[in-house]
Amino acid sequence: MKKSQRAVIIGAGPGGLAAAMLLAKSGVKVTVVEKREQVGGRTSTLEQDGFKFDMGPTFFLYPQVLQEIFASCGYDLNTEVPMTRLDPQYRLVFGAGGELLATPNVERMTKAIAAISPEDAPRFQEFITRNRTKLKKFLPFLQSPFESWKDLAKPEMMKLLPLLAPWKSLDDDLQVHFKDERIRLGFSFQSKYLGMSPFRCPSLFSILSFLEYEHGVFHPTGGCGSVTRAMARIAREMGVEILLNEPVERVLVENGKAIGVKTAHHSLPADAVVVNADFAGAMRRMVPNHLRNKWTDERLAKKDYSCSTFMMYLGIDGRYDDVSHHTIYLADNYRENLKDIEERHRLSANPSFYVQNASVTDSTLAPEGQSTLYVLLPVTHDTGGIDWARETPRFRELAVDQMEKIGITDVRQRIRTEKIMTPSGWTNEFDLYKGATFSMAHSLKQMLHLRPHNRFEDIDQMYLVGGGTHPGSGLPVIFESARITSRLLLEDLKMEPMWEAMDSSVAGDVTRDELVGVAS
Repeated sequence: MKKSQRAVIIGAGPGGLAAAMLLAKSGVKVTVVEKREQVGGRTSTLEQDGFKFDMGPTFFLYPQVLQEIFASCGYDLNTEVPMTRLDPQYRLVFGAGGELLATPNVERMTKAIAAISPEDAPRFQEFITRNRTKLKKFLPFLQSPFESWKDLAKPEMMKLLPLLAPWKSLDDDLQVHFKDERIRLGFSFQSKYLGMSPFRCPSLFSILSFLEYEHGVFHPTGGCGSVTRAMARIAREMGVEILLNEPVERVLVENGKAIGVKTAHHSLPADAVVVNADFAGAMRRMVPNHLRNKWTDERLAKKDYSCSTFMMYLGIDGRYDDVSHHTIYLADNYRENLKDIEERHRLSANPSFYVQNASVTDSTLAPEGQSTLYVLLPVTHDTGGIDWARETPRFRELAVDQMEKIGITDVRQRIRTEKIMTPSGWTNEFDLYKGATFSMAHSLKQMLHLRPHNRFEDIDQMYLVGGGTHPGSGLPVIFESARITSRLLLEDLKMEPMWEAMDSSVAGDVTRDELVGVAS
């Protein structure tokens, strides 16, 4: 009898859980080890004094990828994780003047743009059409591994260069469509999902805002943490073992091959090891430096990293029913704000920020008559220049004052519970290198084959999944990384991937028309 193949996955984040489902479906015996007491990683739920908050992601975009993964394992995402499609998707408030209620309804969105910049309004449809083509043509490359420059030099990839325009920034690309900088910011703030400035982020990522308008912005009931909890439940039903409160001390390496992991309580042998933890933090902690040729500590330190975030999770007495589910405030000194984050590594006096007021959509997050506020301010990753123990009280007060600019007042008197996360907190609680909440920056020199590979280059039988590898950050992209990595791992084990992707057009139709109700 052929012995069963074993895989150990380090980290129960969304990428690790998706890989666990796919590998288990294909007959691999899977163990997931997670250092925290719950699954999800940054996509987990903070529960405090009867209130529930997403720790990290709050926008659930492009459900098709996860829908296909669920279907391939015999489950229906629509049934397992109820979701609401938001309309309006979010409210944009411009410090330079004006507001925009972003809606996927083309006619209403065109009118909303016209109220700010009549000249730009007719170009909205042009933007959608162009990016629909861009995504369709680039999608096969997002679904494939990039293991060397040869993958980049393929003729079909070279043909895409004029459309992808890698020599342009995201803002440069949007200038083709929109002249008013406020409108461009409304279609480029999504670069924050990558932890980057739209003035430095590659033009490819105009597809991020397109995905919102074409495929929707969703709120899973219970928050995005409910998605990873459902994935963990399904994984267990499929035979996956998930060990919580089980920090990995090191990856066991023999003759250049990963042969298992050593945790605080166990030595777990494996035919393959999948790392879902933050890449730089995990390498430095779990794999001795002398075993890494390309990704040494010295080289990791020289890489570019994303911004971090200053977070406030507030349980509020009462509700703000006149405030949108998602609100983004873009300060009038937006460019200077970004320079403070990316170049000067200091705190801004007038920062941009984001607030999720999810209780207007989801009553399960707070006790009756109360609500939750999730407040995010992008800040520099940890360079040693900011003493967060000293700065946190001051910056908290500034953040509360900023919220008045979007109509959230009397917050101080109404707070019933509170948690704050700083870059130091992200490092200490989640082992994020430099507190960079979006891992390595998605610059051209750190994308595709230049990003850590799904099949890890330095150690055989080791694989990567999550935001730190190809294709990159963001939940749908992380789920895609799980499919790429699972295929490579199974190929090396000489096993067949026992799943078949649903037809994308069918998935899109289901998502658009049947997945959820519409919140308005």
